[in-house]
Amino acid sequence: MIKSRKNIPIRAVFYVVILIFVMIQVYPIFWVICSSLKTPDEMTYTAQYALPSGFYLGNYISALTISSIPRYFLNSTVVAVLTLLGIVVLGCPVAFVISKVKVKYANALMAFFLFGMMVPIFSCLVPMFQIYNRIGLRNTYWALVLPQIGFGLPMCIYLYTGFFKFMPDSLLEAAVIDGATMGTTFRKIVVPMAKNTTMTVLTYNFVFVWNEFTYANTFISSSDMKTLPIGLNDFVGQFGRVDWGSTFAAIVISILPTLIVYFILNKNIIEGMAAGAVKS
Repeated sequence: MIKSRKNIPIRAVFYVVILIFVMIQVYPIFWVICSSLKTPDEMTYTAQYALPSGFYLGNYISALTISSIPRYFLNSTVVAVLTLLGIVVLGCPVAFVISKVKVKYANALMAFFLFGMMVPIFSCLVPMFQIYNRIGLRNTYWALVLPQIGFGLPMCIYLYTGFFKFMPDSLLEAAVIDGATMGTTFRKIVVPMAKNTTMTVLTYNFVFVWNEFTYANTFISSSDMKTLPIGLNDFVGQFGRVDWGSTFAAIVISILPTLIVYFILNKNIIEGMAAGAVKS
């Protein structure tokens, strides 16, 4: 009993620290949502931290009508789907080969992919710009998809490899004995078992792909091909005047998919990150 009482102050401090951390993380999102619901007069004459007097949806109507936010949303969706599909389709088989198939120089191959984590994306912008401009890939989805697949593969392969290393070899051997080919074994046994890792890879990369700014700002100049992060510049008017109400509404629209995906797949993300950490 005495021991538990001594732990009460420690627990209290721990909960206070966690609460402060949560508030720091949540407050910016809460503030943006509240600001998007303010009327133009409230944006001008009330304090920035003041709550809105009601649910004013005019900013959202303005964001969806005076700008091309729906088109930008579609572009971001297409880029995200193609990028995530490419990362998983390429990364999962490569990680399986490195982990389970007896190939020569498997460790060197793994080191090669992990080296990709240390390459800064800014060092590749000029060469990629010149290549895309020469072969006609600028202002296309592929100008955004290809580099993000390349830079997303190292972490994808790393996560899949951590899971596959602790997958029992006896399970794969039993499938081969039963007459299954390596491709069938991979599709019907390996891929379903790696579901949580796949969800982790998809969610982890989706956050970066959806919010990506550098590639879109460098390789895209056509207004029809802009993604959401670039499209937010539409609310900057003459002489740098910004329609803050519509801007905050557009920001809320742009972050909603990320929040929805994360909250739905939160459990799978944690399980996928821990997969392979403990050998059963």
